Amino acid sequence: MSATTRLPPAAASGAPSEPPAPPGPRAQRIAADYLKRILTARVYDVARETALEPARALSRRLGVHVLLKREDQQPVFSFKLRGAYNKMVRLDAQALARGVICASAGNHAQGVALAARRLGCRAVIAMPVTTPRLKVDAVHALGGEVVLHGDSYSDAYEHALGLQRAQDLTFVHPFDDPDVIAGQGTVAMEILRQHQGPLDAVFVPIGGGGLVAGVAAYIKAVRPEVRVIGVQTVDSDAMRRSVEQGRRVTLADVGLFSDGTAVKQVGAETFRVARELVDDYVLVDTDALCAAVKDMFQDTRSVLEPAGALPVAALKQYVERHKCKGRTFVAITSGANMNFDRLRFVAERAEFGERREALFAVTIPEERGSFRRFCELIGPRAVTEFNYRISDAQVAHVFVGLAIGRRDEAERIERHFVRHGFATVNLTDDELAKEHVRHMVGGRSELAVDERLFRFQFPERPGALARFLATMAPSWNISLFHYRNQGADYGRILVGLQVPRGEERAFAQFLRTLAYPCVEETGNPIYALFLR
Repeated sequence: MSATTRLPPAAASGAPSEPPAPPGPRAQRIAADYLKRILTARVYDVARETALEPARALSRRLGVHVLLKREDQQPVFSFKLRGAYNKMVRLDAQALARGVICASAGNHAQGVALAARRLGCRAVIAMPVTTPRLKVDAVHALGGEVVLHGDSYSDAYEHALGLQRAQDLTFVHPFDDPDVIAGQGTVAMEILRQHQGPLDAVFVPIGGGGLVAGVAAYIKAVRPEVRVIGVQTVDSDAMRRSVEQGRRVTLADVGLFSDGTAVKQVGAETFRVARELVDDYVLVDTDALCAAVKDMFQDTRSVLEPAGALPVAALKQYVERHKCKGRTFVAITSGANMNFDRLRFVAERAEFGERREALFAVTIPEERGSFRRFCELIGPRAVTEFNYRISDAQVAHVFVGLAIGRRDEAERIERHFVRHGFATVNLTDDELAKEHVRHMVGGRSELAVDERLFRFQFPERPGALARFLATMAPSWNISLFHYRNQGADYGRILVGLQVPRGEERAFAQFLRTLAYPCVEETGNPIYALFLR
């Protein structure tokens, strides 16, 4: 699911081809107040002015000019140290001497810890237990005292308030504080200084709302014709819902993939600012986020965390929806604190986010030649996945993934298979298939009599799988087949084969002369436990 949501007062701003309506008197007062705060914010003792650079590959693909505000290049790999330091540097000596405390999903924590080290004070950091290990370790490395509590930022926040009272610490809020908002607003100050030409919109990720409030305040004070578009995930959209309902709402639960924006309730001050100054809201799903992480790697060779890639995903969606060719957009890449072990999931789902892979369940007759006939029907398309286990004497059910180039291609392939007599179900948007079933095809089978199991390795290039199948004698029955493109230079497949009696010598000759390396696994105890 993905959506672009227009909400009051943004609805008055008209279509994307028109400039937004000028801010009203109340919005002007808010913007003017924050303009002064932002211009006098102290951030550059610890922060650096980050680059505003073009995303050339993405720009060519979308037909627009995409500029990236590289806040992932800050010393703590996110924008958060701006607001944290601007707040803490303004504390009096007594407050600093008592020490500070904050609640954070990770990036604000690093900003507070770095600022505390610079200012020479104690920093206690409450973080959700779901915080990526990378961020926890980074806070430790900066001298912060980490306390893990709860499953979300809101849980950690409540715990931090109790610690604040018990230890008489000074609370440094991650977003709902004018000094923090002003510190984050310096991002917009840099954008407008670095790019003084035409600019249609700036896409800003939203968790609690500190960054979008600061960016919107500065832009609406200086260049009100530029749209400010807030971005959230479909399962953590507290700001959008709050603006829609005219009051702050509390989500019962939030999605945790974009942990940097997993906030159940936005701030009172950030809500006050955003409802007046943010023009539009875009929601993106996890697959779109993963695709955006990949886009940024291809353009910059950097790996953004999900929250950092949110604006890129929304920008792509916005351009496709509104057909706004030739425009100029800025995406604030707000953070790059990505856990390495998450990359496996990102790589897997990025193809779905861009609709570069389609999944199908195909039923074929359980008879000699049908498997090869189906593979011939696939033709030159790159096979990304092929899973099968013999289970029925009449029909076979194959789970197959194919590389595609267009979003509507999956439907055309489905129709193509059906026309040639293969019942097909398109699984491309099926979460059960993507998350679980693809990994579960297999198991024991009473029909796998005299089965032998082999691991084969072949060059990962189009047509290699078809050539592999073509080398087999038609009388050799494939009882198990498991393949998944892992992005390596060689493909690895697991094959169960039933060779009729009397053909063992021919089969041995086939293995000796085969161009692909192979290992027989029939005696493997794992095979005996789970597949025989």
